[in-house]
Amino acid sequence: MAKDDLITQYWSQTPETLGSRLNTSLKDGLSPAEAAQRLKSVGPNQIRKKARATPLRLLFNQFKSPIVLILLGATLISAFLSDWVDAMIIFGIVLGSALLSFFQEYSANSAAEKLRAQVSLKSQVVRSGQTLSIPSEEIVPGDVVLLAAGSLIPADGVVLEAKDFFISQSVLTGETFPVEKTTAAVAAGASLSERTNVVYMGTSVRSGSARVLIVETGAGTAFGQIADRLVLRPPETEFESGIRRLGYLLTEVMFVLVLGIFAFNVYFHKPILDSLLFSIALAVGLTPQLLPAIININLARGSQSMARHGVIVRRLESIENFGSMDILCTDKTGTLTVGVVELNGTMDASGQPSTEVDLYAYLNASLQTGLPNTLDQAIVAKGADGAGEYEKIDEIPYDFVRKRLSVVVEHNHERSEITKGALENVLAVCSHVRLNGQDQPMDTERQADLQKRFEDWSEQGYRVLGVATKSVPVQQHAYEHSDEASLTFVGYLLFLDPPKPGVEEAIRGLEKLGVQLKIITGDNHLVAKHTAAAVGLGDVKMLTGSDLDKLRDAALWNAVETTTIFAEVDPNEKERIILALKKRRHVVGYMGDGINDAPSLHSADVGISVANAVDVAKEAADLVLLKQDLDVLREGIQQGRKTFANTLKYVFMATSANFGNMFSMAGASLFLPFLPMLPKQILLINFLTDLPEMTIAGDNVDPIYIERPHRWDIAFIRRFMLVFGPLSSVFDFATFAVLLWGLRASEQAFHTGWFIESIVSASLVVFTIRTRLPLGRSHPSRAMMLVTAFVALFSLLLPFTPLAAPLGLTPLPITTVLILLAIVALYFMFAELTKRWFYRRLQNQ
Repeated sequence: MAKDDLITQYWSQTPETLGSRLNTSLKDGLSPAEAAQRLKSVGPNQIRKKARATPLRLLFNQFKSPIVLILLGATLISAFLSDWVDAMIIFGIVLGSALLSFFQEYSANSAAEKLRAQVSLKSQVVRSGQTLSIPSEEIVPGDVVLLAAGSLIPADGVVLEAKDFFISQSVLTGETFPVEKTTAAVAAGASLSERTNVVYMGTSVRSGSARVLIVETGAGTAFGQIADRLVLRPPETEFESGIRRLGYLLTEVMFVLVLGIFAFNVYFHKPILDSLLFSIALAVGLTPQLLPAIININLARGSQSMARHGVIVRRLESIENFGSMDILCTDKTGTLTVGVVELNGTMDASGQPSTEVDLYAYLNASLQTGLPNTLDQAIVAKGADGAGEYEKIDEIPYDFVRKRLSVVVEHNHERSEITKGALENVLAVCSHVRLNGQDQPMDTERQADLQKRFEDWSEQGYRVLGVATKSVPVQQHAYEHSDEASLTFVGYLLFLDPPKPGVEEAIRGLEKLGVQLKIITGDNHLVAKHTAAAVGLGDVKMLTGSDLDKLRDAALWNAVETTTIFAEVDPNEKERIILALKKRRHVVGYMGDGINDAPSLHSADVGISVANAVDVAKEAADLVLLKQDLDVLREGIQQGRKTFANTLKYVFMATSANFGNMFSMAGASLFLPFLPMLPKQILLINFLTDLPEMTIAGDNVDPIYIERPHRWDIAFIRRFMLVFGPLSSVFDFATFAVLLWGLRASEQAFHTGWFIESIVSASLVVFTIRTRLPLGRSHPSRAMMLVTAFVALFSLLLPFTPLAAPLGLTPLPITTVLILLAIVALYFMFAELTKRWFYRRLQNQ
């Protein structure tokens, strides 16, 4: 089916007309073969086509750097001037560096894509009469889609069938409250908000269920047509901002120095082409060109490691925030508790077991079609005698304002309304209470008795709901919220969800990592307090939703610091708590799996959901846990911190080495009668020193680093650069002095000596810079040690091989090599001593 054939103003047409024009069956949907053909014709159901990280694209990206392009251009000039050896060597080194980055990035990206596919969004579609679960991207016009509470709507379509079907579509229309959708066609000129029979891509199902015929997909949807205005780039994280500013700083300084070096070399009558190549090669060596690749590789490797610990990373950029997180907000159900709720008692208003309450609760839970939840599942699992004699007439769906749900049933030609929900909200609409089979007026004394029983059970850890009923007229055709009035309270439902085994140890583990746990729950404050005590949180400060409403923002900013439990809160209050914590400069994680958790997942620095969460929650989350367990989360935090630590290792190495080399090259250019190093030698140094740095992603991280959260600190990195950069230059100048004045080295011998010193020192100093601990107390990875040893040995042996002459190197006397190694050893020792002084001074500040 061609894109041009899609139907306009479809909301004004009957389903039968649409089915005919879309050539689909409203009952059985498309056939798989026809759906596949349409997918080829119309394209995937995406707002904008995703640029896949194909091998060719990734390889091409390695050559997009302006500096690399200039270098390739200069290589062509060398070839044009018949300097074939230099041209081939420089081109080979540039190509080798590009291939090295390419293989690392391609491997990491492929692994990350496979992990993200594990939690990709799927939709329920009817094809050839069978219900299938397919990726939402494969939905095509003519598909019949089944929607339920919590579903993200995958494309635009018309409603064929609906049961209490409410949609949250504020992202498109700005409407605050959910909107009910029906099957009735509307006028052709209706606006987005007036199309009550249409569902839109990007919105979500709040309650109820529906069967929908898809008409528009991808860019043709209402969301797709205004996507550029709706979809903005996520705010830049502190880490991303720091990396960007650091890159700008180094690049700006590098360009000033490189242009200065080129000008000086030309002024002192050194060959212009060699000076140009030297300056460009120096630029390649000094720019933090590997930084994006190293970050991508670290994040991708980190996501793989986290996946092995049960955490799927949906957005790689969130790993840094995950490691920096110092507060975790979570509900208690399923995280602190087992999550398998049991109905432990159905009690009448006097607190005695009641089969009447049993029956009413079962009818309400089994006949409602809104949000599936563990409480209703527990009621249905218990069953009730005589329920089969009742017929459902209507339903008043649950919402988070009323916190109750009602069904209307008919039995022996009489109709009853049965209401179930939070006790306070049920009692609010009750005028009578059933005691000993008699309906009594609800006076203050009786209400106090009911409240006392509720509090006693809550203090024992039970979650308590209320059940009420009343007779309603048979002739009434529709029932609304206003019908929930003048009810008779009939009894209580007692649920128990015991603490999860091992949760106390998991909480202690989070505390050791510097992560403070805060419980945010809609449950009763007494139940929340009992659970907190049961999992070892002790007697902690608590705020309820009503307390929050009385606090102004400034007061809440102070209260959130000392409060551990927030109980009886609604979705808006959850989001307000998270924003207050962020205002206090905390990195906040929020763990949720329900429809009402989506705003909080968006607001938190790290949104965490679980694999069995509703679509809306998973889409809003940065991380998805394969198991709803705090211990899995603790392991994920550790992996996130390791990833962050290894990323910063490269930053420290790049800044200290780059800054030192800038001054060494600039200084040498001023007093040497020849180029300090040939362009091809600089590029080879850059290539060889990149090899050990490629192993950083798999390097060991000191346990002491993982014990607390860390954040990006560009001021600290600047201080590090200003201390260790000049230290590197001091020993470079010492090398110059020994070679020029001590050993009277020739130009070629000078190049060779500095070549060896540069590579060996840069390779070995990695072992000092990679850790804050004394060298003997931190163990680098096996891969890093092996690659570093190979690079150092290769640089020592290279001048004695046939490759030496084309590279402008010459064999050095063994005494010269030993002197150079002695300088490297001194540099290594001073770097270690300087590191200890630097961090000791930092701690004392």
